[in-house]
Amino acid sequence: MQMNYVVNGQLESVSNALFHPLGSGGVYARTAVFEQVVDGLATWISRQREPDTEILRFPPIINRAQVERSGYLHSFPHLLGCVSCLQGSESEIRAALETRNPDQEWVTRLSATDLVLAPAACYPLYPLVASRGPIPKGSVKFDVACDCFRHESSHEIGRFQSFRMREYVCIGAVDEVVEFRSRWLARADKFANVLGVPYRIAAASDPFFGRAGKMMAASQVEQELKFELLIPLHSEEAPTACMSFNYHRDHFGTIWQLRTESGEVAHTACVAFGIDRLALALFTLHGVSTEKWPPQVRDALSV
Repeated sequence: MQMNYVVNGQLESVSNALFHPLGSGGVYARTAVFEQVVDGLATWISRQREPDTEILRFPPIINRAQVERSGYLHSFPHLLGCVSCLQGSESEIRAALETRNPDQEWVTRLSATDLVLAPAACYPLYPLVASRGPIPKGSVKFDVACDCFRHESSHEIGRFQSFRMREYVCIGAVDEVVEFRSRWLARADKFANVLGVPYRIAAASDPFFGRAGKMMAASQVEQELKFELLIPLHSEEAPTACMSFNYHRDHFGTIWQLRTESGEVAHTACVAFGIDRLALALFTLHGVSTEKWPPQVRDALSV
């Protein structure tokens, strides 16, 4: 699982060929060839779907109260984006737009709505499943996806503010959920080898906020609750996470009162695919011309 060759340093030129900047860091218009590969990845990932998996597609926004209750705001306040709007009567809104005071721009008149931008594809799933009642014997599995947003502090190539996330999620009894993640970790070798990319898998942590977050991150690594599939976009020394394999234990089960048929608190796990990063990795490592990609990659993605 070791990386076996060095990135050729063409990431910036590859990015220029695939993306058009839109005025804000980490936000791009994407070219047809990039989207062709994204579509190929989506189809290939779908072929790996396990039986009896329910498919759900979520909008890029989520109820603010649900995100707050999930704990995301406490753990990652620096990444969350809120949907805000001009509200009030016509005269109040017009006054906000036509102000002559340079210190009173219209953005200062915005008010938060009950929506935030989705930070991950699985967050809307847990309250939805909880509303259905007890988890059937064993576990339930889902295929979820949405466009996500994170207010990244760095806008280096590959660190998107707006990005697409696909996830397979398992909810249920401890043994079933742990086995689900183990199965997907075992499949990581096949996944990376089919795509023809150098990689390694390592224990990792989420970017928790503040001093307390450092302790949470250390605990997450120590307990091996999160693994990442790392591909060298910028360098072998600082590879980029393109997939993650996460065991949440009973975190979401406790928050949303997810219960198994036997009455125990349900556990959850997910495997997440960073679709845009995976596509960028393929172009960076194989070149911008898909006609020259390795045959097994072209066959897998139908490009």
